[in-house]
Amino acid sequence: MERIMGGGMLPLVLTSVGVLLLYRILVRLRRGASVHGAVVVITGASSGLGKECARVFHAAGARLVLCGRDAARLQEVVQELSTFAPRTVVFNLAKADCVEKAAQEILKCYGHIDVLINNAGISYRGNILDTNMSVQRDVMETNYFGPIALTQALLPSMVQRRSGHIVVISSVQGKIAIPYRSAYAASKHATQAYFDCLRAEIEHLGIPVTVISPGYIRTNLSLNAVTGDGSKYGVLDKTTASGWEPRDVAGAVLKAVRQKSRDVVLAGPVPTVAIYLRTLWPALFFKLMASRARKEQRRKEE
Repeated sequence: MERIMGGGMLPLVLTSVGVLLLYRILVRLRRGASVHGAVVVITGASSGLGKECARVFHAAGARLVLCGRDAARLQEVVQELSTFAPRTVVFNLAKADCVEKAAQEILKCYGHIDVLINNAGISYRGNILDTNMSVQRDVMETNYFGPIALTQALLPSMVQRRSGHIVVISSVQGKIAIPYRSAYAASKHATQAYFDCLRAEIEHLGIPVTVISPGYIRTNLSLNAVTGDGSKYGVLDKTTASGWEPRDVAGAVLKAVRQKSRDVVLAGPVPTVAIYLRTLWPALFFKLMASRARKEQRRKEE
C-alpha cells in the first residue's frame, strides 16, 4: 500500500492539480477575451465611475454606448476614446417618459447590447426630520426607478437573443443603513432587492445579473449630493476623499463582468464586518449606528 501511495498516487495527484489549474487559467482567459467586441452600455458615463468604466471597457476592446444627461461632457469622453469611438445617447434617467425612447435609441446603435451597466446615481445627505418628501422621491427616481425602467426596456432584446449581462452599481449602503443617508440608503436597498429578484427569475435564460456594492469612491458624488431641501451638499466628505480610486473600482467592474459574478462587495474591513454584524448581531449594530448618529449631530451643532 505504501509503495502504491508513494509511487503511483503522488504523480496522479500532482497531475490532477496541474490539469485543474490549467483549466482555471483557460476559463479566465476565455472570460477575459469575451469582453472584446461586446456592446457595453454605461449610464452616468460623463464623469466619476461611469467615465472610468468607459475607459477600462474601451481599453478591453468593447464597443461602447455612453449615456448621460450632458451631451457636451459625453462628447469629451468620446473624444478621449478616439479608437472605436463610442456612440452616445443623451437622456435623463430620472424622467420616466424619456427612458423607453432612450432604450430604442440604444438598441439602434449596434442592433443589440451585450452588457448593461446601470451606474448613474445621486447621493443624499440630510436629517429625516428636515427632508422634504419631494427629495426622497427624486433620489428614488434616479437611483431606483430609472435603472429598473431602463433594464426592463432593454431586457426583452436580451431574452430574445438568450444573451446579455445586466450590471448595477449599488453601494454598501444597499446592505446596511447609516444615519443621515436615508434617501440614498433606501434607494440602494430597493435596488439590491430588485436585481436579486431579477437574477433568480432570468437565470434559466443564461443572462447573469451582477450587483456591485462599493464603499466610498473618490468622486464628486458627495459634492453633488442633495440635501433635505433639495439644494446641493457641496462638501467633499473625508470618507469620500480617502475612498477607492475610480479606476480601481472600474477594473473590479470589468473583472466582475468577465467572471459573471453575482454579488460583489468592494469595501474595507470595517464596512464588510458591519454587513455581517447587521445580520448576526443586529442589536449591537443598531447601538453603533445610534452612537454614530449622536456623534455626527454633535459635530453639526459645534
